[in-house]
Amino acid sequence: RQSLHLKVIRRGLTLVLFGLIYNGLLYFDFANLRCASVLGRIGLAWMFGALIFMNTKTVTARSIWCAGLLIFYWLLLTFVPAPDYPGAERFSAEGNFTSYFDRMFLPGKLYLGVHDPEGILGVIPATATALLGMLTGQFVKMRKEGMSETKKTGYMVGAGVGLAAIGLLWDFIFPINKNLWTSSFTCFVGGLSLLLFALFYFIVDVRGYRKWSFFFTIIGLNSITIYMAKRMIDFSYTSKFIFGGTVNLFPESWAPFLNGLAGMAICWGFLYFLYRQKIFLKV
Repeated sequence: RQSLHLKVIRRGLTLVLFGLIYNGLLYFDFANLRCASVLGRIGLAWMFGALIFMNTKTVTARSIWCAGLLIFYWLLLTFVPAPDYPGAERFSAEGNFTSYFDRMFLPGKLYLGVHDPEGILGVIPATATALLGMLTGQFVKMRKEGMSETKKTGYMVGAGVGLAAIGLLWDFIFPINKNLWTSSFTCFVGGLSLLLFALFYFIVDVRGYRKWSFFFTIIGLNSITIYMAKRMIDFSYTSKFIFGGTVNLFPESWAPFLNGLAGMAICWGFLYFLYRQKIFLKV
């Protein structure tokens, strides 16, 4: 058990480190380094979510943790303003307590000057997002008499609609806001994600239509790899070298779309090469 805990913590902190590298850690310009990152948010939220999941035994306890984190974050941002911006709207970039906390304790620069969308306290509702995913995975793996895969799909659709509805209702008093990762945002987007998951679960796992998903499988098997590689490798140069002449044959208004398509093709080709060589980089 101790080994599992250490593995979870190591993975979470490794993603934080990758996020720092992505943001320019190797330039050693610590005064201008942005310490918050997308990978850091994923790593910490997953780490805390996994620790909660491992140390609770029932779905009820895990659900209470999830709801508790969202309610606590709502109350914190609703009733505790940023003291350094008196009079500011409590859910504005400068007036919310999350941004104040980052201005006080998050080293380096913030992405938006007075606010960072991947700041410290945003990990609280993001952990609830991670728990929603873990609860979904637990439900999918459940084996129960009379519980067919089709029924599971139906239950997930119902839960997705319910979560999205809670988010929309909560929006009246706690706005759906991705930058603050508000509790209403967590519920609404969690509900939409669960609906999409249910759709593809039904198509791929229940009905068995798998071949069409190969394109996405290649990306999913090395998702963090391509995220980091795009920061380190100039795929746009290769894209222009190979497809630039072809793009110039079309009207100029088509260029953004065609260049995006060409860039995606180059990145996918890189991932396909790794797939064929059986190279999968995991944290």
